[in-house]
Amino acid sequence: MKKVIFDTDIGIDDAMALLFLHYSPAVDLRAIVTGFGNASVETTTRNALYIKECFGIGAPVYRGAGQPIGERLGEGYPDFVHGSNGLGDIEIAEPAGRAEALPGAQAIVQIARENPQEISIVAVGRLTNLALALELCPELPELIREVVVMGGAFGFNGHRGNVSPVAEANIAGDPLAADRVFTSGLRTTIVGLDVTQETIADSQFFDALKDNAGSAGDFIVRITRLYLDFHERVTGTRACPVHDSSAVAYLLNSCSYTTRSGIVRVVTGGIAIGQTILGDPAADFETTAWQGKPVCNICTAVKTDMVLDLYADTLALAGN
Repeated sequence: MKKVIFDTDIGIDDAMALLFLHYSPAVDLRAIVTGFGNASVETTTRNALYIKECFGIGAPVYRGAGQPIGERLGEGYPDFVHGSNGLGDIEIAEPAGRAEALPGAQAIVQIARENPQEISIVAVGRLTNLALALELCPELPELIREVVVMGGAFGFNGHRGNVSPVAEANIAGDPLAADRVFTSGLRTTIVGLDVTQETIADSQFFDALKDNAGSAGDFIVRITRLYLDFHERVTGTRACPVHDSSAVAYLLNSCSYTTRSGIVRVVTGGIAIGQTILGDPAADFETTAWQGKPVCNICTAVKTDMVLDLYADTLALAGN
């Protein structure tokens, strides 16, 4: 069983990923750390507490970063995708509980120190909390078992940026934080648009969740209506990529993915801000920007049916 910290800017697809973790018998969810991104940190923290109470999730919620550590691409929050409340504008009751007093980055460090080499971090938002944790604890790479990041785009399968021609939203939301995480030595796998844009959930997939996954399935169907509306306007098809849950799928069954290793740097300014660039560690470049940096794993291909089946089978446990 994997001990997991879920680092999230809870919007619609983050909520799907949280329930994926919650209902997986292979996961011991130790903490939910929130951050800005799909909505403000106040909203994402409220959303985490709401979902925790709705579905009896035992993990504590820690409020994380409310702003990036460096320059970001764009302003505001994508309410046209996730709704003004981050959860598809469904009606949400105010949660009774509150976040823990310890800030998110400090919580990551504390839990890692208490469980050396046992913690897997699934990071599906901006990487600000992890970058701040590295500042607090430079030895964090020796304490963390693995990090699985949903973010970035490297051009595999023809997929590039979704907030610029070259940048993906999570990375573009705090490029400096991402660059620090990817070059820190944390054992990191990046599940980017290269594979999440290949993993498409259609209306039949969501109908099956409603039929088989009990209250969790009903909740997912309600929050994804706005999300599917957005994607239908963009693509003409009522279906959406499975972004954040793909990071959970990699954690649970890495055999569903093909990977390659390389050095990853992130552009932190200019017109290509947020671009993730994969470098060959054996290459002799003129620039020293890649020299001596640790490698990350990059997902380059996916067995889509295996990922969607794993999600559906796991959520079906909520209906039993």
